[in-house]
Amino acid sequence: MSVAFSPCILIPCYNHGAMMASVLARLSAFAMPCIVVDDGSDDATREALTALAETHENLTLVRLAENAGKGAAVIRGLEEAQRAGFSHAVQVDADGQHAIEDIPKLLSLAEKHPDALISGQPIYDDSVPRSRLYGRYVTHVWVWIETLSLQLKDSMCGFRVYPVEPTLQLAKQVALGKRMDFDTEVMVRLYWQGNTSYFVPTRVTYPLDGLSHFDALKDNLRISWMHTRLFFGMLPRIPSLLFRRRRQHWAKQPEAKGLWGMRLMIWVWKTFGRGAFSLLLWPVIAVFWLTAREPRRASRQWIARAKRELAARNLPQPERFNSFQHFMGFGHALLDKIASWRGELKPGRDIVFAPGAQEALDMSAPQGKLLLASHLGDVEACRALSTRTINALVFSDNAQRFKQVMEENAPQSGINLISVTNIGPDTAMLLKEKLERGEWVAIVGDRIAVNPQRGGDWRVIWSEFMGSPAPFPQGPFILASVLKCPVLMIFALKQQGKLYVHCEPFADPLVLPRGERQQALQNTVDRYAQRLEHYALLSPLDWFNFFDFWRLPDATEKE
Repeated sequence: MSVAFSPCILIPCYNHGAMMASVLARLSAFAMPCIVVDDGSDDATREALTALAETHENLTLVRLAENAGKGAAVIRGLEEAQRAGFSHAVQVDADGQHAIEDIPKLLSLAEKHPDALISGQPIYDDSVPRSRLYGRYVTHVWVWIETLSLQLKDSMCGFRVYPVEPTLQLAKQVALGKRMDFDTEVMVRLYWQGNTSYFVPTRVTYPLDGLSHFDALKDNLRISWMHTRLFFGMLPRIPSLLFRRRRQHWAKQPEAKGLWGMRLMIWVWKTFGRGAFSLLLWPVIAVFWLTAREPRRASRQWIARAKRELAARNLPQPERFNSFQHFMGFGHALLDKIASWRGELKPGRDIVFAPGAQEALDMSAPQGKLLLASHLGDVEACRALSTRTINALVFSDNAQRFKQVMEENAPQSGINLISVTNIGPDTAMLLKEKLERGEWVAIVGDRIAVNPQRGGDWRVIWSEFMGSPAPFPQGPFILASVLKCPVLMIFALKQQGKLYVHCEPFADPLVLPRGERQQALQNTVDRYAQRLEHYALLSPLDWFNFFDFWRLPDATEKE
């Protein structure tokens, strides 16, 4: 999108003149420009809208000569919004049924995801007609089929924020439904186009004196014909719909919301033991390897890099060094992770210290330490060798769900997950308190935390890694310098059938002088990248970044 975030209100209006004054009064608190599209209304509504336009400075009135339908009115309003320079339009129905106070929530999400369609997810009270409610469930099922996804939670809510440019581009390419079929069709087709949707729960009330233009016969026929078109439009898109999430860089992917997968995994382990789970792992990994095209491609690229670097240094290659074994290595690391949660990894038998690692960790020292980890190997397995509380800093809301599953099934795990969206002063203060109590803090240094703010830059340091420059996040290293504590690099790698914990001092403390901060930061990240490369070549099948590590998400993808 070429314009800065600049929203307006858009209200399609057909014979709702008596209600518009109260709707505009409720909207006045937001002091936002408002576009009202008169969709060929009767004389009374025309007169009411004319009077309102004369008394409301921020109101733009657009008239259609005859009633063309809600969809046509919305598109005409979006055209006017684009002409006026607005990037987004908040659609509000003219009948006053929407919880207008939720507009800030919708806009906040729209600013965070500027190319997405942001929609209300209705919470109904007893005023909703039963027939309308049941009809919505039918449409929900059809939409899930048409997108091969459960991501679109409600496609019929008229309270939403449209990204103006992508929606108008779609309208130029496809003849969208113009009446009650519009809301659903535009959401599904935007999803097909790559503009996904996000949802905000919101109250929806059907006023006792409300005026509905839903025609039970005609509109149901239109909606049925729309679903027929969308179903057959979905068929040639099946491959792209199945692989669309896997095509995205990891930092652009929506987080998985459910707990059932992790719960099922642990239930199988607890009920039948690791042996049964290991047997199940083969078909699961095989299916994932066959269907996960982009992770498989990234795996092959990694193996090609690793083979080249190993050959250049005259280092041995692992046996069966191929993409499928790479995926299986990830699966076995998952087994070790569960075992470490449940306290089933035994020191000496399953996990051991590499030479010098135990001395570097020095678990008898009372001082807290920062463990600088990565997605190489399974650092969580180190819990089997530690009696300390470990606070793992993660950049994902999914961490709270992950933590919930651990507390349910492995309360003895001793790992406290702290979910953050970025590293700020509050995070630093919290971690400083934990370190002062002698606790340890773990953070990964090989993944970008979050997307940059709109118009901003990725906060990364480019450093040579495995033969090419790669982006590394600044945040973990700046945090380490702020905390002023011992910093250790730590890895748990699968070698000779056991997990070997490698640990070495990185800094004590990490210093980034104010006058030379950028150069010092570059030197620090370069050193981290060099040591990460060293350990990656010790066990290349333990590399669990299944995406193109050497590019930023927006390098080839549309924002």
